[in-house]
Amino acid sequence: MKHILALVIVLLVAVGALYFAQHRKRQDAVNANAVVNMAADWERDMTRAPMQFTRISDEQERQIGDELAQQYLSAQSEQSAESRATAQYINEVGGRVAAHAKRKLNYRFHLIGDSDLINAFALPGGHVFVGQGILDQMTSEDELAFILGHELEHIDHYHAVERVQIEAKLKSLNLDIVAAVAEIPMSLWQAGYSKDQEFEADREGLRIAAAAGYSPQGAVKMMDNFAKLDREYVIHAETPTGELSQVAIDGLTGYFRSHPLPSERLEQLNAVITQDHLAMDQPLKPFHIEYEVKSGER
Repeated sequence: MKHILALVIVLLVAVGALYFAQHRKRQDAVNANAVVNMAADWERDMTRAPMQFTRISDEQERQIGDELAQQYLSAQSEQSAESRATAQYINEVGGRVAAHAKRKLNYRFHLIGDSDLINAFALPGGHVFVGQGILDQMTSEDELAFILGHELEHIDHYHAVERVQIEAKLKSLNLDIVAAVAEIPMSLWQAGYSKDQEFEADREGLRIAAAAGYSPQGAVKMMDNFAKLDREYVIHAETPTGELSQVAIDGLTGYFRSHPLPSERLEQLNAVITQDHLAMDQPLKPFHIEYEVKSGER
């Protein structure tokens, strides 16, 4: 009964919005990107309204995310001293960025020590995983902050949990049962979201990274790196300057197929930097990991 009532409310609001959009007076004299952005955000939120009316609780989202994360963590091999230091570094940077997220969840950050994984992804409830392959493409901490900010915003803006709800609907899964949650394939999280959601994660990820004290150059540099990887390994417009395995190249191809073009993402990032008056002259922080190898450790 609740679902039927929610659907009726959504339909009534949608009909009212359509009527208003068709009958409102034009005010061409009013300029402003803010007005356009507000209209676009309102339209986007309307398309996601059914999910908002049936959204699961933060506690259930956390439980689902913990169960999914455990599947990944249990499959990880023992970490070396360097991997442990890298994981700690990711947690430190992630913690600084996550402090500026709107949703106050228990955000946690994990390293996947696979050099072929040039990707990062988020799970519902607060888990973020980062592949060693994408870290290998970075030279600054600011790039890492942007990537973590992007993934955090997939959680912060409910993209990840909405994906769970959609998957549960399609497969008739009972999300209250652990075994049902385990049926959600982990590959689902490495795939991209909708174009609007990816752009939203870029915009807000840049903003929370900047709020944490990181240079917007990190976001621009990371997107330049993606554009270069796309040219070199996916569309083959240039001769590769480095060597990647076929597994990594296949992963990159999938990544670029499921995400907006790097050029489009870069254009939007530059627009946000201009609009928010972010300081592009702020220097980048070196990507720096320190660790000590004790006798007998690998």
